[in-house]
Amino acid sequence: MRKFFIIIFILTMLPVFAEEVMQPVTQNPLVVPQNISFENCTKIYNITKEKLFYLTLASASANKFNINEIQTSNGYIIFNAGRNQYIATVAKVDDKNSILKITPCNNVYNFPPGILTNMFKYIDLNVLSDIKS
Repeated sequence: MRKFFIIIFILTMLPVFAEEVMQPVTQNPLVVPQNISFENCTKIYNITKEKLFYLTLASASANKFNINEIQTSNGYIIFNAGRNQYIATVAKVDDKNSILKITPCNNVYNFPPGILTNMFKYIDLNVLSDIKS
């Protein structure tokens, strides 16, 4: 009798287990490599070049990217995200505006867009903060 109930229980639970196994795995579109246009790799900010450079450095650090090289005089940061290496370049547009360009070092623009999104989002959230030395 006990074996009968165990068999009935297993047979009634099989469809539940099969449903869980058969569910398609959906991936976050921000982490799936995609073709990224160059225009999406740049953004203009209404802050000075120096402040944008330090916010970019803080953003790379906050996103836990491995920073390989920092060049403050030329305004670039080379970092690794996953297996790829990227360069973040900060340039002065005029006295009050600067531009940030984040591009892959190998010029292959097929990478996860979350790298750009997370970097830009951190800067957008902290653009009004004071930079303290």
